[in-house]
Amino acid sequence: MVERSDRAPLLDWEEVPSAEKPDGEPPARLPSPSDGRASSGCSGFGWSSGPGGPAPGADGCGAPPATSGAPAAADKALPPDKEEHLSDTGAREGSLEDRMVKWEEKDQIVSVFVVTFNTRTGNMLEWCLPKDMDLEGVEFKAIASGSHRVSTDFIYFRKGCFFGLACFANMAVESTEERGARMKSVGILSPSYTLLYRYMSFLEHQVRLQLHTPGHYSPLEAFYEDKRALLPPSGESVVTALPANAWGAAINHSMHPEMKITHPAGCMSQFIRFFGEQIMVLWKLALLRRRILIFSPPPVGVVCYRVYCCCCLANISIPGVGVAVPEFRPFFYVNVADISILENELSYVACTTEKIFEEKKDLYDVYVDNQNVKTYRDGLKPLLRLSAADREKYRKLTEQRQMLLYSQEENGDCVSSEEDLFILFFLEQNNRIFQTLSEVAGSSDPTITQESVRAMGLDPHGDRLFLLHLLEIYGYDSLLVSEQLCCS
Repeated sequence: MVERSDRAPLLDWEEVPSAEKPDGEPPARLPSPSDGRASSGCSGFGWSSGPGGPAPGADGCGAPPATSGAPAAADKALPPDKEEHLSDTGAREGSLEDRMVKWEEKDQIVSVFVVTFNTRTGNMLEWCLPKDMDLEGVEFKAIASGSHRVSTDFIYFRKGCFFGLACFANMAVESTEERGARMKSVGILSPSYTLLYRYMSFLEHQVRLQLHTPGHYSPLEAFYEDKRALLPPSGESVVTALPANAWGAAINHSMHPEMKITHPAGCMSQFIRFFGEQIMVLWKLALLRRRILIFSPPPVGVVCYRVYCCCCLANISIPGVGVAVPEFRPFFYVNVADISILENELSYVACTTEKIFEEKKDLYDVYVDNQNVKTYRDGLKPLLRLSAADREKYRKLTEQRQMLLYSQEENGDCVSSEEDLFILFFLEQNNRIFQTLSEVAGSSDPTITQESVRAMGLDPHGDRLFLLHLLEIYGYDSLLVSEQLCCS
């Protein structure tokens, strides 16, 4: 069953897993984190970059969440008990542990909580499991500054070594004590943000329940017991095996019929349509691992997707490239309580609803206000100008998108998606640059010429400063730059 999302077109479709599918068809299963688009050895951004490191077998490359708008593609995957019959006995026995690990990765919920707005004390933590979890400050992440202006929202955020997703709702009430409005947020924490979006509909349902019947926590308690991960006694941020009943709970992953599987489908195409040609400026800044802060008033959910999309621009799948550069870390939503943390970050992308951040110029390299990309750093200001090669790349990207849309309309292409197209476009562009640099570095004359710059898809004149920054950051400073590459 496919339902239109109330957040469309950001979320193009939501599939409801149900045990009542026709012909005994099993519930659809999303691709696991190891089903990523890029090849192994990917550096930079990954949706599996939790404190425990990359997913087993991912070779350091976390895959972004599935963004295909084609439910049919997801239906091809089989649950573990069906996959078991596709291999011989030896392979089946050898892969049991691997399959267990994959299912455990999907159920690493370390905390569930409810945050409320109190007219006397402000945001406060109302309830949580486990009771001894350090959730200090989560009340200001789960209810973003300015959220009182919107009726619903969702927020991705970072809390210490964990990632969180919270759904917020605001309901009018006839209560003098509550000043006519009741505001709550229900959220979860996980070591990885790979599949947090799977639980969005569940959280939306629960926050509405909390608004209408405050204090009704039994569904949240059952959810936590089913999905919880166990942290080691040492307190280290490493997730160990799930409880003994994890395998049974994993197979019965449709036990919460109200839990729709929500894809952030359409977020990349919306992101590029929103910024237009400026996407090429953001691409360069992301590849240079700059500190990027995105400002927007609430709702903040769509802006959290822009954080994700910015990180996708910096994907590289050539083994060894980018190992020594700062990790491009997504922080999603941040507020003033995160200032001390951001002061020590070398590279990140985050979003905020608090305008005061614009004055904290030492916290960021690039400030994005709606479609306005600006910097106060003189060395970066020339990078805000589009080169001829930037405009050509954007033209090609637009053409490819139009061809895809035509194919979907005329030929019924339900496999390809705009998300795949955009992510692969920038992945291939980045690989092209570093493949050329590696070839030049291995040649008898390690000099970057106009021809080699064009081979990278760059403008020999307009992209000279970008290239110099790139060589310095990625450790190619031993390469010589031809004197013909003069400033434009």
